Amino acid sequence: MPRDMSIKKVLVIGSGPIVIGQAAEFDYAGTQACRSLKEENLEVVLLNSNPATIMTDKDIADKVYIEPLTPEVVEQLILKEQPDSILPTLGGQAGLNLAMELEESGFLREHHVRLIGTTSETIKKAEDRLEFKAAMERISEPVAASLVVESVEDGLAFAREIGYPVVLRPAYTLGGSGGGIARNSGQLMEILENGLRLSRVGQVLVERCIAGWKEIEYEVMRDGRGNCITVCNMENIDPVGVHTGDSIVVAPSQTLGDKEYQMLRTSALKIIDELKITGGCNVQYALHPESFEYCVIEVNPRVSRSSALASKATGYPIAKVAAKIALGYTLDEIKNAITHKTYASFEPMLDYCVVKIPRLPFDKFISAKRTLTTQMKATGEVMSICDNFEGALMKAIRSLEQHVDCLLSYDFTGLDREELTEQLSIVDDMRIWRIAEALRRGFEYDTIHERTMIDPWFIDKLAILVEMEQSLQTSELTPELLKEAKRMEFPDAVIGRLTGRTEREIHDMRHANGIVAAYKMVDTCAAEFAAETPYYYSVFGSENEAAKTNDRKKVLVLGSGPIRIGQGIEFDFCSVHCTWAFSREGYETIIVNNNPETVSTDFDIADKLYFEPLTPEDVESIVDLEQPDGAVVQFGGQTAIKLTESLMKMGVPILGTSAENVDKAEDRELFDQILEECGIPRPSGGTVYTAEEAKEVANRLGYPVLVRPSYVLGGQGMQIAINDHDIDEFIGIINRIAQDHPILVDKYLSGKEIEVDAVCDGEEILIPGIMEHIERAGIHSGDSISVYPAQSLTKAAKEKIAEYTRRLAKSLHVIGLINIQFIVCGEADVYVIEVNPRSSRTVPYISKVTGIPIVPLASRVITGSKIRELGYTPGLQREAEYFAVKMPVFSFEKIRGADISLGPEMKSTGECLGIASTFDEALYKAFLGAGIKLPRFKNMILTVRDEDKEEAVEIGRRFAKIGYRIFATAGTAAALKAGGVKAIAVRKIEQESPNLLDLILGHEIDLVIDTPAQGAEHAKDGFVIRRNAIETGVNVLTAMDTARALITSLENTDIKKLTLVDIAEIK
Repeated sequence: MPRDMSIKKVLVIGSGPIVIGQAAEFDYAGTQACRSLKEENLEVVLLNSNPATIMTDKDIADKVYIEPLTPEVVEQLILKEQPDSILPTLGGQAGLNLAMELEESGFLREHHVRLIGTTSETIKKAEDRLEFKAAMERISEPVAASLVVESVEDGLAFAREIGYPVVLRPAYTLGGSGGGIARNSGQLMEILENGLRLSRVGQVLVERCIAGWKEIEYEVMRDGRGNCITVCNMENIDPVGVHTGDSIVVAPSQTLGDKEYQMLRTSALKIIDELKITGGCNVQYALHPESFEYCVIEVNPRVSRSSALASKATGYPIAKVAAKIALGYTLDEIKNAITHKTYASFEPMLDYCVVKIPRLPFDKFISAKRTLTTQMKATGEVMSICDNFEGALMKAIRSLEQHVDCLLSYDFTGLDREELTEQLSIVDDMRIWRIAEALRRGFEYDTIHERTMIDPWFIDKLAILVEMEQSLQTSELTPELLKEAKRMEFPDAVIGRLTGRTEREIHDMRHANGIVAAYKMVDTCAAEFAAETPYYYSVFGSENEAAKTNDRKKVLVLGSGPIRIGQGIEFDFCSVHCTWAFSREGYETIIVNNNPETVSTDFDIADKLYFEPLTPEDVESIVDLEQPDGAVVQFGGQTAIKLTESLMKMGVPILGTSAENVDKAEDRELFDQILEECGIPRPSGGTVYTAEEAKEVANRLGYPVLVRPSYVLGGQGMQIAINDHDIDEFIGIINRIAQDHPILVDKYLSGKEIEVDAVCDGEEILIPGIMEHIERAGIHSGDSISVYPAQSLTKAAKEKIAEYTRRLAKSLHVIGLINIQFIVCGEADVYVIEVNPRSSRTVPYISKVTGIPIVPLASRVITGSKIRELGYTPGLQREAEYFAVKMPVFSFEKIRGADISLGPEMKSTGECLGIASTFDEALYKAFLGAGIKLPRFKNMILTVRDEDKEEAVEIGRRFAKIGYRIFATAGTAAALKAGGVKAIAVRKIEQESPNLLDLILGHEIDLVIDTPAQGAEHAKDGFVIRRNAIETGVNVLTAMDTARALITSLENTDIKKLTLVDIAEIK
């Protein structure tokens, strides 16, 4: 069927801020789909609240609205832009839920807008637990015994009937939010109460637990005519019971016999046909390990996390094809974009193995529970490709950047046999390392299988890796043994450690014996047809397929690896723009990255894509082959910066700011000299290695002080200390991660925190704008609300900031980007707290709100252009006519046991943007985009530390004025009453009921404002309040400045009157 010509203007809904369970995969899919729609000359209108991504860039759609994803906004946008269709299947759960709401309310029918890519009946059948069950029974596909309940009592009764354990899944939630496995009635009540609250329709599915069965996924496509294909099938190493986003996943499946493979494939095609899905769809199965019994776990009628993985694993562009199908094309009319010869109706075949490992955030949340369940916790993932499973696993492990490089990285030698046997039952992120230790001690496969329910095939593969470790330790290192170790992708450093040699000796021995990496091309048809798009992975002991090219200058762009807290999608935005800019300048571009969820690893962004770990050894193999003319490290976050030294040793020129100048900004003493030469003040401080030295510096400066390791990203390990005891505790935490760098101790200044991104050409600078943080200094810049243009700075302060930026950029000889953070005390006392001569997480946001394409400009400057030649006047640019507020978004409810109070260490996973002609409206939109919709019950809890009591009175007064009832603990209540604000005193947690906790659990509270006392000894009390509030869906603020911003926005807004801003218009 050719294209449906009645579709002329499409509204694409994005997935909003990045949270755990809904990450960059939707940005990748959405970007690919928008480009696919534009190829068809349609007008594309995009709505998404996330400023950090490529998707909300004006190159991607005709009109771009970075606005809150709420039904009111979508309605207003439809009235303003009048699209004829909405494509909701690319915005994850957020997009689907919005489309469903507007469809159910009749708004779309009334305004003649139709859903394309899927129908509301299909969404209902797949998402609504009851309809899904009915649909499966109609075509006799098995599902686990289950019941949808709307109260805890019904849940308990049904669980008694089918027997524990049971799985709980709330309807219409994302990443398994609020779900879990209950093994007894106590656990059931706890999970069920939480789940009923989180579900959009107040329903939770209670079903028979099939934990321990194999979890298998099929990624299938179907067009409007009913043609179906399977793109790829995947198998989770972890059995059912761990969310697929937190499992190690292998594609194609390794342990299915042909009969099982065909049985599930037939079933998947039958299901997609019954649900009449058009486009991509993901079906998850549980398969009994011993028999052919299986059941369908769930179906996602949209592009999902697994589709991103399947796309990157097979090279089949699922989102692109799904967008074409939405326009009416059939699979046999769409050309395969990789081979250019076959059509999209041709099923991919894989002659290699792909492994995905999740990146979990436990390094940021030390107190959190590490166990993995049906509730997703990973912030990102890495993928690796190899011609054998062992090699793919080893490559994926070292791609994680979590100080792990083999199966010996976590040490369990201290456990005796009994303890180790016991610990094999623990399901967490260290599970395969425990299995490896058990294999070293000669445990039987059966014992391990009984405890973990992991298929013996995978246990055997881990055993092969363990045997190789043992051979390297005990046998002589012959070329044959080395060759075999490299075939399994053991890094040189690990082989060196096991054989008692240096990494370089192993490297030289390899080269002397011709054992070097060869690169294979990912093609979708197992080499039956030649692929046109160079997309490579490395293997040892095979023919090299990477074509040598020398016709133009080559640039190596290093990506930023897996998404994690502190290094998110923003750096991918920078890498992609940098690649495009170099292409326009006539360079051949080469990207190295290992993250399957991002746009930079899409098959058509760079001239060549190497899907490899970002370690010095892996990058060196690529450099040996490609011989690039230079490498760009300033756009890939800390991951790329860390490779600078190694690249220089390989003889690759670093383009842009030189490595020694990057060092000057990071090295305390060198940087102090530069500040002195420039005449710029900074908070006084010192460099120390031990707790004793730190206490001496702290007492000299006077508390409070800021303690942090040098060379980190995302404020990792940064703390505010208020006495000697804190210093001992914090230095202990920092030293847990090996320290070869010193620790910095600074006087803590409480002032306004200001941030600037600038482009420098070695002579002059361009500053797009100055951003001001609403929270006072001491809260990580990634976690604070940021406002452009800066609100409270005097003209003198602004001029001083611009001048300091110019001096610093010049004396550091910056070529490209620089990010500087200042503290402003009083009228115009400006201090520098941090300088990073690279791209930062605010770059996408400031580019979009000022209309100045910072990354392309920086890339042109790196290739030798000057700011003036590019048509810009150097210096601080004119402020825009409107206000933009960037609001951090957190995923605390997903991580049990994490402390949510904000400090110098970054904790947010994503961000959203509010943009409007007045500051108040921009602020209100930003809160709305972050999911804070108030007022609801008009009850709040206020409990603050002594130094905040004065401010609490003023804030309490303003909340009371708009009708809030205020509950407060004794001290705060007394202060409020003294200030003439009515407050209801309530008992602290450790006192008898009714106390604070009962209030929170009563579901009638809108908001908790709780400012924690500083220092390591903060009472458990505040922690318990904050955790419980988050888990019952109450908004919690831990800083007075955030509370003031919220009340300001609540005093001034009326939802119906929002103004919508198209950022593609901003010049």
